[in-house]
Amino acid sequence: MSVRNLLAAAAALPGLATPAAAYVLVQPDPVSTTGLTAGRFWSLVAAALGLAGVVVGGLALARATGRTGTRSRGRGAVAALAAGAAGAAGGGLVVAAAEGGPGTGYGIVGGYVALVIGLISMVLGGLALARSRRTA
Repeated sequence: MSVRNLLAAAAALPGLATPAAAYVLVQPDPVSTTGLTAGRFWSLVAAALGLAGVVVGGLALARATGRTGTRSRGRGAVAALAAGAAGAAGGGLVVAAAEGGPGTGYGIVGGYVALVIGLISMVLGGLALARSRRTA
């Protein structure tokens, strides 16, 4: 059913004589500032992936080679690179799919945050990987 048909049907109802009143009936509910929309959810998932990569990359970068060996640091560095890439890609997809600015429910702010956190995770993972290859 088209919007014109809805407006015509609403205007025919008793008590709704003006089309402006019928127009108010077909408006979608506004997005609340605290509600969890799909865009906000996926930006949170991407940011969590990036944050996990930052933690793993920081641990891999700070870990000493004596007790744990270079092999585990290399694995942590690769895990940080993978988590950072996934977080940055998820954030980029959220930003690319957003049709509105901040506060519209598309998760664009969280997408940009996920992009930055994912890039930081990839830098930490790359530094840890370079260090593990240099000391091996």
